[in-house]
Amino acid sequence: MNIQKITKILTDAGIEENEAKIEVRMLFEHFCNYTEKDFILGKPLRDELVELVEEKARERAITRVPIQYLLGKAYFMGEYFKVTPDVLIPRDETEILVRRAIEIIRGNWLTPHPDPLLKEREYKVLDIGTGSGCIACTIAKQTSATVLGVDISSDALRIALDNVTQLGINNRAVFRKSDLFSRVREEEKFDIIISNPPYIPYHIELSPEVMQEPEIALRAKEDGLEFYRKIVEKAPDYLKPEGYLLFELGIDESAAVKKFMEKSFTEIMIEKDLAGIDRVISGRKK
Repeated sequence: MNIQKITKILTDAGIEENEAKIEVRMLFEHFCNYTEKDFILGKPLRDELVELVEEKARERAITRVPIQYLLGKAYFMGEYFKVTPDVLIPRDETEILVRRAIEIIRGNWLTPHPDPLLKEREYKVLDIGTGSGCIACTIAKQTSATVLGVDISSDALRIALDNVTQLGINNRAVFRKSDLFSRVREEEKFDIIISNPPYIPYHIELSPEVMQEPEIALRAKEDGLEFYRKIVEKAPDYLKPEGYLLFELGIDESAAVKKFMEKSFTEIMIEKDLAGIDRVISGRKK
């Protein structure tokens, strides 16, 4: 079994070597049930299975389709989520956003006088632009919160429904087709509104892999700020008193989003990712 040969198929296509090695092992595990332990032990594998992996590696190299779409799944915060080209692929940066929401729900939010009763309270969360449902499902699975995920894409919502069913939390994460707040009822009030909105400006060039993700979930007008502005304007109407608004941020967008939020929100905090980029912003309704 020539792992080097299959890895070279990917590196010759411009995929970084370490990433190529990881992806080859992912292909073997998914299509052949051949694990890292099997690699270490040198377990033999039938030629036709090796040929299948080589075929999938060539498909990846030629089309530059993201490996997660080839596998039909992506790993996020301890779970595998179904993904197709109809939804964004969950990313590590979004884990920062979800962890912030979980901190709030569990009562670990860093306020001068944290309320110990928050741990007992049943939070209601609105996830705007839910996509695969990875944010909504993770919050519902790891806390006592109930989550409503909304998205304008019917195709994305079908994937979200598959994921919530797979995780067995149908009664606590539900989904609805809605253009932002358009089908959220006026009487529905939430403790947290959370969103990883489209935030890439149209003039930014994307990698071949990212270009295969749904543009509607990636790009935004107003230099990437369109959906931040729209959500901030309406969010106070749907938040309970002192409810929270949380966003994932695009590069160099934190100052503008903070300015949007200052009118209606206090205790605004920004958290950086591992690369030192402002990645999450949160604030409490005044």
